[in-house]
Parts: sequence; C-alpha cells; structure tokens
Amino acid sequence: MILIAAFALFGTLTTQAQLLHLGAKVGINYANLTGSDITVNSENYKSDAITGYHIGLLAEVKLTDKFSVQPELLYSTQGASYKKLGNEIKNKLGYLSIPVMAKIYLNNTFSLELGPQASFLLSEKDNVNLNDSKTFDFAVAGGLGVKITKSIFIQGRYGLGLTEVSTSAKAKNSVVQVSAGFMF
Repeated sequence: MILIAAFALFGTLTTQAQLLHLGAKVGINYANLTGSDITVNSENYKSDAITGYHIGLLAEVKLTDKFSVQPELLYSTQGASYKKLGNEIKNKLGYLSIPVMAKIYLNNTFSLELGPQASFLLSEKDNVNLNDSKTFDFAVAGGLGVKITKSIFIQGRYGLGLTEVSTSAKAKNSVVQVSAGFMF
C-alpha cells in the first residue's frame, strides 16, 4: 500500500514538474524616455537612448501545449541621455521589474509574448541632481521568444511605459530588450 502511494506521489510530482519550469536570463537594454524634452535652467534638451542591462529569474507555468504564463523578477537599468550644445545629462534608473507575460507558442521553437510590467525604482544615477523620478512605473511589453535547445532560449522584447517617470517632465520609459537565458 505504501509503495502504491509513493508511486502515485512520484507520478504527480513528475507531472507538476512538466508544468513548471524555472530559469534565469540576462541581456541588454536600449532605453529612452518618450514624451517631452527636459528643461534645465530654461534650456530644452533632446533625449537620446542609452544602453543598459537586465538580469533576473523567471518561471514558466504551462497551461496548455500552446499557452504559458511567465512571471519574471528582473533588475533592469533604463533612462536616457539629454544633450544640447555640448552639455549632456545622463539619467540612469535602476528598477526591480515584474513582467507577467502570456506566452503563445507558434510551434516548438517560437513564441509570442505579451503582458503587463510593474517596476519599482531602486536607484537613480545622474550627473546632475535631478532626483525627481517617480518610484513606480507601469508598462506593457511584447516580443518574441526562440528556444535554441530544450534549456537555452533567446528573447526580444519592447516595453512601452504607460506612466510618467518624472515629476518635472512628461516622459515615459521606452525600452528594447534582447535576452539570453537558461531553463533549469
């Protein structure tokens, strides 16, 4: 009787393990702020994109053969650079980002991803004392995932901020991410 219960428990755990996969990923960000230019001492500065990075953990919960939900926990650097007549202001924002992506598998290799992302500001680095960034950012993200092997994947994603990131400018995050990762 105990042997039958042990086999039933093992079978249930094996089935559950096929439904949940944990992983890690790392990648580069190409980030900018959309909206308005920034004004410092009554001078307008135009924004330019900066390069950053993201790193974190993810879980893929398989609901059907073609559909999964993938919550992630990432540290992501975003922001922009502002330039005018040789003056440059760099504003780098470090976020704890929590995207929750719906994954639709087109086949065994390719998947479309779409979902909301909540981000919490952890750090702000700039070469002037702006310190006016809001502590919460909400965005929508979408992209494409490619399984290279059963465990290795790459992703391309675009995140469009829906909330303003600054108290003094009408600017929203805009970030293109390219990632590589490993499923355990």
